[in-house]
Amino acid sequence: MASNFLERLKLAPVLCDGAMGTLLYSKGIFINRCYDELNLSQPELIRSVHHEYLQAGAEVIETNTFGGNSFRLARHSLADRTHEINLAGAKLAREAAKSFDVWVAGSVGPLGIRIEPLGKTSREEARAAFRQQIQALVEGGVDLLILETFGSTEELHQAILAARDVNPQIPVVAQVTIDEEGNCLDGSTPEIFAPKLEEWGADVIGCNCSVGPVDMLDAIERVRQATSLPLAAQPNAGIPRNVEGRNIYLCSPEYMASYARKFVSAGVRLVGGCCGTTPEHIRIMKSALRVGEARARTPQPRSAAEAKPVLAPTVPLEERSKLGGKIARGEFVTMVEIVPPKGTDIHKEVEGARFLKSVGVDAINIPDSPRASARISNQALSLLIQKDVGIETILHYTCRDRNVLGMQSDLLGAAATGIRNLLCITGDPPKMGDYPDATAVFDVDSIGLVNIVHNLNRGLDIGGNPIGAGTGFVIGVGANPGLSNIDEEVRRFEYKVEAGAEYAVTQPVFDLALLEAFLKRIEHCRIPVVAGIWPLVSARNAEFMKNELRVSVPDSIFDRMCKAPSPQAAREEGIAIAREMLMAVRSLVQGAQISAPQGRYASAVDVLEALGGTDAATGTAAVS
Repeated sequence: MASNFLERLKLAPVLCDGAMGTLLYSKGIFINRCYDELNLSQPELIRSVHHEYLQAGAEVIETNTFGGNSFRLARHSLADRTHEINLAGAKLAREAAKSFDVWVAGSVGPLGIRIEPLGKTSREEARAAFRQQIQALVEGGVDLLILETFGSTEELHQAILAARDVNPQIPVVAQVTIDEEGNCLDGSTPEIFAPKLEEWGADVIGCNCSVGPVDMLDAIERVRQATSLPLAAQPNAGIPRNVEGRNIYLCSPEYMASYARKFVSAGVRLVGGCCGTTPEHIRIMKSALRVGEARARTPQPRSAAEAKPVLAPTVPLEERSKLGGKIARGEFVTMVEIVPPKGTDIHKEVEGARFLKSVGVDAINIPDSPRASARISNQALSLLIQKDVGIETILHYTCRDRNVLGMQSDLLGAAATGIRNLLCITGDPPKMGDYPDATAVFDVDSIGLVNIVHNLNRGLDIGGNPIGAGTGFVIGVGANPGLSNIDEEVRRFEYKVEAGAEYAVTQPVFDLALLEAFLKRIEHCRIPVVAGIWPLVSARNAEFMKNELRVSVPDSIFDRMCKAPSPQAAREEGIAIAREMLMAVRSLVQGAQISAPQGRYASAVDVLEALGGTDAATGTAAVS
């Protein structure tokens, strides 16, 4: 059966089955159950669903394994039974199909987590998880694979690769899920994702779930123009409506059947249904296809090469900003951190920036609601300082408060208004701040954020669609040489550099040996490193750095702060320590970011005076 599936698609449309979960729910299985585990605990129930679809005329039945990967099963403490669950799912479908001339498709859904470049799970880990599931399905006797409901083309890529790892010959149907505009949920348009899936080796490509027949038909017509491969369409039975707490799909079987004919006319060869479709929908769709009312058109597809996006010319680093120029030329850069105020009065911050500019500081580093506290927008403060003072700012941009669409909007706005320097960080979780019940987003972490910014610099949005001219950001990232799990920090640093990071700013350095060890570990992926320097103000401040910010503060430093006889003496000792650290790291790094605890900008300049011979060393004004 597997060998002739693709040949059969060339002759006439093939009808797939409908929803599995919809029927299981209608039979009394609560939504919080692990539906895939029913292959083991209630095999007769799963077998009966298959029989209903077969008797309705389905020519392809899908295994009950959509969520059968180790990541999703782990939520039900079933990860160790991944092989068993998928093997059982394949065998149940195979047994149900033995009296029918039909194909059995192994259903493979997304992992339920984000993978790189937008998540913490590596491509290799994702591929291994898909491979584990697909191996069991193939062992159980499936004829083909349907990779369905993928909102990330990159994740679907790993699933296709895993399928080819297991069996290079097995037919692979690759389906994305789309929004009402016809775009994959990662933003990829049909003109982008269709050629990609073709290039990656899918045999059939298409769309399923999320939307009803109307929106899916619009998308399929665009897909048809971008690829010559056979197409698949499995829409929901309309957009669900909430009726007394339940999602009800309102498209009638007759309506779905009318669109089945339209799909075939648009070039679709594998037709079926997703959420809300039942055996009755499939029965009427079968009748509509059987009478031959639809005659498939075959519009001339565009070649994959024509559909590939054109990258905007990349602006050289030295031309993007003054800071970028100094970094590109290997010059030592100086930055001072200014924390946004909690109110709307920014006079102190603007005057502080003016003072810092007057003594030769290269840029003002502005964090984004540090410690998850509510403060004025750092983007607004960055713009005001650049406009009123004329010194470049470095905008900290965090992942905590925004989904990927909001990030893109913010970043495009920042670029349009003249912000050129970024520091991409994950951000402190709300539970650390004044509003522990606030909701964090964390669609991506800093690695995913760097990927987004890097693509914007190349003139591509998050879906790989051209946006015109690139944004021209100088991309910075954070690094913490003092973490106890330094192997993980180095691994993440490698990912950040691979994603497009162009410089790094470390957490405050108090232990020179740790910085030297970290720099040695990253020699193979070294980008310019700017050392964080923090003038301690008290012994309590040192305790905070060590125990709450996970910064390594040696006992010798702590003892020096404890011995200060007065608050003023403690501040002076903190400045002395910071100056010592600045001189110690001067030959190891390409810059220094000086913090100004409690808004004491003069203290930051006092530290910079240790460099000698710089404009910062000759400043005499005082702003505190």
